[in-house]
Amino acid sequence: MTSRKDIKSVVIVGGGTAGWISACHLAKKLNARTPKIQVMLVESPNIPTIGVGEGTVPMLRETLKYFGIREDDFIHRCDVTFKQSVKFIDWNEPNSGEYYHHLFDYPYFKDFTSTWLNKSLSDRGRYADLVSVQGHLIDAGFGPKAMTQPQYRGAMHYAYHLDAAKFTKLLTEFGVEQLGVKHLLAEVIDTKIDAQGNILELYTDNAGVLTADLYVDCTGFSAQLIGSACNVPFVDKSDILFVDSALVVQLPYEDKYTPIPCFTKSTAQEAGWIWDIGLSERRGVGYVYSSQYSSIEQAESVLREYLGKAAEEISFRHIPMKVGYREKSWQGNCVAIGLSSGFVEPLEATGLLMFDATARMLAECFPANTDVMPLVANRYNQRVSNAWNRVIDFIKLHYVTAKRMDTPFWVDNKNEISIPDSLKEHLELWRYHIPTAYDFTSTLEFFNLENYLYVLYGSDFESTLKMTLNDEEERLFSEMTDKLDKQVTLLKSQLLPHRELIERIKLYGIQLN
Repeated sequence: MTSRKDIKSVVIVGGGTAGWISACHLAKKLNARTPKIQVMLVESPNIPTIGVGEGTVPMLRETLKYFGIREDDFIHRCDVTFKQSVKFIDWNEPNSGEYYHHLFDYPYFKDFTSTWLNKSLSDRGRYADLVSVQGHLIDAGFGPKAMTQPQYRGAMHYAYHLDAAKFTKLLTEFGVEQLGVKHLLAEVIDTKIDAQGNILELYTDNAGVLTADLYVDCTGFSAQLIGSACNVPFVDKSDILFVDSALVVQLPYEDKYTPIPCFTKSTAQEAGWIWDIGLSERRGVGYVYSSQYSSIEQAESVLREYLGKAAEEISFRHIPMKVGYREKSWQGNCVAIGLSSGFVEPLEATGLLMFDATARMLAECFPANTDVMPLVANRYNQRVSNAWNRVIDFIKLHYVTAKRMDTPFWVDNKNEISIPDSLKEHLELWRYHIPTAYDFTSTLEFFNLENYLYVLYGSDFESTLKMTLNDEEERLFSEMTDKLDKQVTLLKSQLLPHRELIERIKLYGIQLN
């Protein structure tokens, strides 16, 4: 029997966004304790971060506010722009320009979904435009907040686009200077494991031997601790989500007045999709594709055609991706966060979302001693595995409901063999019933009713729900659309074009309260 030992130290291996978000979450939560718990991050000076995770979800706003980082400082230092939606272009019909928005604002009028479904396709309009003002405003080029609104507040819900390398630098400085994280530049070259599979020591190239009570693996796809040292198997999900490669590039704007979209563009292609993200000084563009359905040469040709003249005499960075997650994210005294834990693809910015959420969960559920660590680990593993599977369901939903059938990639994505049973059950039910909040029962569902409504009905998911609308229902529907139109007009008079909003924030800052 081992004696109980209090947890007094944490070593995080690996920097990047995942490492530093983990360090800040742990230091923020644990340094409030008496006695304090030492949080150290060790990273190699020789390994660059992947640095292409430029899209976020609204949860990051809460995280930055919780850390104590000023929003205007974050915007100024990380080349930040606002993100209010993912705009899905050509997902239903190739080269058509047709699109739908997955908005970040909650639907104002989702109770009218059944009314919308009973209208003819020609009379419906876009679902997002029925239930929210946000799609109207971002298509017109407006940002989500007025200059009079304080830090992290807006007229609509929003997230950010950011420069991942600059964001990591900001988190590094804030973690060290404000939260007391100890930062060490060294290469971990070997790991000592005991008979029970716990990490005993880390051997470095220039900092000697490192020891801790808990180790956090943020070493990316290499999974140096959780995979190589602890031998936790990887659960491959490439039979469900086919995209496993990315070509990426950063491009300057044609001129400094180029309007900046307030959304991520996601344009469907023959073997995947292209993201197009506008930061304040440049664009970040990438083609996410399946190597099973496209060669790298074909993928480069697709991306060059999309970029046009901007692609002349430039080269692309190629990134292979492992699609799936670890069988356990917590093994013994080692926790994997970030790419070492899992990855499903960049659609809907799920990477940074999972990094942030699991780091926060680790900090909140942090074990007090070695006796309770196995209990905490077991619960953590159950929640994280469930979260990965629910994220996979939601990402797969986009491909299953898309109407494209022009290439084998899109056809095979709709093959029932590739669709998880949990998603199949939902889709069968939703052919006859509008989704409700009771369809989402987990406390760690990152994508809930509103998210599914936007994607299902943005892609015109087929429903057999039919009814005859009476005069009263038609009157209420008409009143609702009039109210929405008036709200759009009002907000257009209060909000600024996106680029102008960013420039004013950089000049004048954002008020605190």
